Amino acid sequence: MNQVRPSEQMRDLGVVQNGAPVLAEPARAFVLPAEREAAEQVVEQMISAMERVGQVHPFAKGMGIAAPQIGIGRAAAVVQPPGPGTPAVVLLNPRITDRSSDADEQYEGCLSFFDVRGLVPRPLWITVETTTLEGQLVTTTYERGLARLIHHEIDHLDGLLYTARMRMGVAPIPVEQYRQTGRAWAYEQ
Repeated sequence: MNQVRPSEQMRDLGVVQNGAPVLAEPARAFVLPAEREAAEQVVEQMISAMERVGQVHPFAKGMGIAAPQIGIGRAAAVVQPPGPGTPAVVLLNPRITDRSSDADEQYEGCLSFFDVRGLVPRPLWITVETTTLEGQLVTTTYERGLARLIHHEIDHLDGLLYTARMRMGVAPIPVEQYRQTGRAWAYEQ
């Protein structure tokens, strides 16, 4: 019996896979509010992709997607924190402006190469500047698990995959080996 690999499943759901040039290029910022309509369309497409993926795979730790992962080289990402009814975080032109010097190392997965999981050190908190659809700058500080999810998506917009953040000599492990071995991310202190 042929089993579909997780990465093939994600590809079939419209998620661009590792090796595609759009994943290795810095995303182009939106000029807001002039490009508001284009930004809204990209956000809608990302939310639609997340809904398709979420119907096939549950994400206990939350999930995110960046525009390059659906083939759009623009600086937008959406993060869905865990928990029913928790509003999604929309990031337009996000930029990390500050980060904690303290970090923790947790397993992360990526929709663009879903066959493996990797141990990634990330800061315990990050401060992110984003642009609203009206063109206003907003600064927000995210902590723990949500900071990890958002940092991961911002990396995509910079053309980086999480493997670029892993310690030297540490390789991703097959998803089959990872299952049930990761510990829950802390979302609060």
